[in-house]
Amino acid sequence: MASRPKATILDIAREAGVSKSTVSLVLQGSGLIRPETALKVRKAIEDVGYVYNRGAANLRKAHSNVIGMVINDLTNPFFAELAVGMERVFQSAGIVPFIANTAENPVRQEEVLKSLMEQGVAGLIVSPARGTTPGAFRRLETAGVPVVFAMRRLPDSRIPVIAPDNHRGAYLAAAHLIGKGHRRLAFFGGTPDLVVYQERLGGFREACETLGIARRDVLVVEGETSRRGGIACLETALAMPEPPTAALCFNDAVAFGVMLALRKRGLEPGADFAVVGFDDVVEAEHYMPALTSVSVDTAGLGERAAHVVLKMIQSRTTRAEDHIGAVNLVVRESCGPDRRARNTPAGMGDAA
Repeated sequence: MASRPKATILDIAREAGVSKSTVSLVLQGSGLIRPETALKVRKAIEDVGYVYNRGAANLRKAHSNVIGMVINDLTNPFFAELAVGMERVFQSAGIVPFIANTAENPVRQEEVLKSLMEQGVAGLIVSPARGTTPGAFRRLETAGVPVVFAMRRLPDSRIPVIAPDNHRGAYLAAAHLIGKGHRRLAFFGGTPDLVVYQERLGGFREACETLGIARRDVLVVEGETSRRGGIACLETALAMPEPPTAALCFNDAVAFGVMLALRKRGLEPGADFAVVGFDDVVEAEHYMPALTSVSVDTAGLGERAAHVVLKMIQSRTTRAEDHIGAVNLVVRESCGPDRRARNTPAGMGDAA
């Protein structure tokens, strides 16, 4: 017995007595079709046994309407603010993006990227998870899918990057601390497998060297890029024979953890130990004391990333220029008064 041939859109159009374009609009869920016409088309679809293949339909289009925002850590307020900036641009363009949190897990990231490819994704903005290799994006590059990296770059990757000037931001922060009289400084949080860590630590070290801080008085404590990481870094630093009096933190989350840990020891951030963050999230201004931080225009970077990926999609290209955003240091209370008259934090000896 011969198998029944697959039904087509033309078959539906004949059955419903409408045009092929009307059938296509109904299949796409368009609100332009009158309800009674849409009902007649759906009945015809059932009658002829048509199965709509959305993936194939996307491939027939110049591109799909799916744009992915793949973020490494949405629990970090910085990345939430970055995503809001991206979404704002997509919303004005009439696009509802797909957002995924990979939680710094390269395996989860791979699953998300595979799923988005299967959906016929038109473009992607990715903040790569820690431990990501450049090969993780090879399939996307081969398929010609526009990809933009936000905040993080991968070694030897040609994918365009939207990021702040990490080196300069860290230099400005360290110079500020040195200018306030600190002579034993620390860099808290992050790990060498992140390019952004190397950039920020590089700026910090350069400022210390240029401005006369002895190498032995520069402490680097690796750790998680979270409040928990900040707490652990501060505990490690204060256990040293000659603890630092100030720290530049990998990001604001680490800085918030450091300030919590100081208070647990009866020390006051700013007055007893100077703290500088990086990113200047909204919470930094409202923290007690308000956090001095390197401002990177988070929402602006997100908006820029969205504009770039939209332009790449429209131009049908996978190439774009890197964008390194300007930074500035926003000085608040967490660095305290000028310390030129003293070399150790008040109460540090008892607390350490």
